[in-house]
Amino acid sequence: MNRVKLFAAISILSVGAVIGTVWHSEAIGSQVTPGTAEDPVVTKSYVDQLLKQNGGGSNQNPGSGNTAAMQVVTVPEGKTIVATQEGTEFIVRSGKALAYSEEKDGISNLTVGTDLTNGKAVANNHLILSPRAGRGIVPDAKVKNNKLIVLVKGGYDLK
Repeated sequence: MNRVKLFAAISILSVGAVIGTVWHSEAIGSQVTPGTAEDPVVTKSYVDQLLKQNGGGSNQNPGSGNTAAMQVVTVPEGKTIVATQEGTEFIVRSGKALAYSEEKDGISNLTVGTDLTNGKAVANNHLILSPRAGRGIVPDAKVKNNKLIVLVKGGYDLK
């Protein structure tokens, strides 16, 4: 009886060792080696080029293109802050502002889900999206000493 138990134990251990070796070899074989056709090495210039083509990246001048962070912009009376690219975001932090658009459609108030056409009041601390270039925000001329401070993400110009 002891010989049977010993033979069973040796058999189980041998089968386990074979299975463990085969599975381990398959796991190692499935790993991709860096620098091969399956996992090529790319250069920084290649990545920068892709980011530039897809509108990403950094090191751009404020107001000239995509920027990852919001910028604080003071809009003087008589000036208008206008998006230079679609998707520019505005948040009015202080002052009274009106929507600006030369078209019948306006800018989107994403906070409440409304469209603000030209001349409509823009609420403070609401996220505003300019769906097209040429639309933006203007200080309300009816308010005296209206210091308009806006957070901007994206391309913009002061006209």
